[in-house]
Amino acid sequence: MKWAKRGFFIVVTLVLLFIGIIVIRTATFRPAAGEAASAELAPVREVDVDLAASHLGEAVRIRTIARTEGIVENPEAFLALHAFLEAAYPRVHASMSHEVVADYSLLFTLPGSDPSLPPILLLAHQDVVPVEAGTEDDWEAPPFSGEIRDGYVYGRGSVDDKGYLVAVMEAMETLLRAGFEPRRTIMVAFGHDEEVLGSGAKAIARLLGERNIHLWFVLDEGMGIVLDSPLTGKPAALIGIAEKGYMTVRVTATAEGGHSSMPLRETAAERLCRAILAIRDHPFPPHLEDGPIAGMLDAIIPSLGFVQRAVLCNRWAFGPLLRSRIGSTAAGNALLRTTIAPTELSGGTKENILPQEVHALVNLRLNPRDSVEGALEHLRRSVTGIDGIRIEIHGTPSEPSPVSSTTSDSYALLAACTRAHSPEGAPVAPMLVLGGTDSRHYTPIAENVYRFAPEWVVQSEYKRIHGTGERLSLENLGRMVRFFAQLIETGAR
Repeated sequence: MKWAKRGFFIVVTLVLLFIGIIVIRTATFRPAAGEAASAELAPVREVDVDLAASHLGEAVRIRTIARTEGIVENPEAFLALHAFLEAAYPRVHASMSHEVVADYSLLFTLPGSDPSLPPILLLAHQDVVPVEAGTEDDWEAPPFSGEIRDGYVYGRGSVDDKGYLVAVMEAMETLLRAGFEPRRTIMVAFGHDEEVLGSGAKAIARLLGERNIHLWFVLDEGMGIVLDSPLTGKPAALIGIAEKGYMTVRVTATAEGGHSSMPLRETAAERLCRAILAIRDHPFPPHLEDGPIAGMLDAIIPSLGFVQRAVLCNRWAFGPLLRSRIGSTAAGNALLRTTIAPTELSGGTKENILPQEVHALVNLRLNPRDSVEGALEHLRRSVTGIDGIRIEIHGTPSEPSPVSSTTSDSYALLAACTRAHSPEGAPVAPMLVLGGTDSRHYTPIAENVYRFAPEWVVQSEYKRIHGTGERLSLENLGRMVRFFAQLIETGAR
């Protein structure tokens, strides 16, 4: 009985100690991301949203489609877009130096009065993805019409990424019309093939590096203001501080061929199926401990109720619960780990012939904690024991980007402008960008690289990007122009 009482008191003491640690850590938690509420911002500029929408509609009608890496199938469209930009933005072209790089990419520079200050670089891309054949009639307006209807500009590229491009140009034109003379140099770069791995952006970054230009920060597309955040159900402004790497592997399965009337015990097709299942059955481990996902969780904690704060503040105790909860959705799972997606299958020549070789392409999006070589080794280990399997890199992979600072002056500036254009009370949080952008090519020459546009969106709207019915609201277009103008004017002081 004596030992039972002692054991009971030990258990109670440990439970109380655990609860005490949870409560103290929750009550004393402060996010590490830079607090920017006190930053002094330039005034918000008045903009002509109707004119901006008209310009975006014209840009959408120019079919700058990119399909294949290294191939520009419709050069006349890119030249037409350049001519349109020159006509629509005369002050930009009169005041900023203008260079064409890699035949179709554009670089604009507005020199500042203090050359000792590193420049700001704003990015966007000119190219768009194709429209899937057979879906044209499912759009509310024709996909390359640039039609303005019910408060939206419709068309392929209206969001990704001509809306961003037009907003940057509108902001620069607005500032220059008002007599803007920056102390810090402002640069703008528009790649022509971001959708097919970005050789134009690579060329611009290489050119700037050769000129020994080191950038204060780079801002590109990537994240926005989600009105129904999956973690809180409330608005959250998410600034991309890193992006996943990109990698595709070719899985080859071989076996003896022959006539289908006398199938082997295991055919090449069956081996390929086993290999794909084995790869999927060996996922990469999830991570909550550091990097963009940890920073995002920390930043939203102050906006939550006590119980949710307690869970997020004490991930050492509730990590398995959080990983399970966040990873229960496709988007949440993609935030936590390197993802694996079989995308293409090929092989065989005739229905009654056993192929000697069949193939699959498997696409990976690499978490910042993983690497191309490490991921390749992981995949190869997962198919150990399956005969006749070979895994090789297909195409050009890219490593995950470095993680940019959330305590820098540039992040504080960006966060302050973001807060000014967000719903009241919405937390500003760092985030991992799941896709790839041109910004990754500039990391060697930039202090920090961020990915953000102040569009207010609900999650269901994201399916329109690269999908059917892509559109940008006039409210968001105006918000973006005002945001970029305020960011540029404040950062150039």
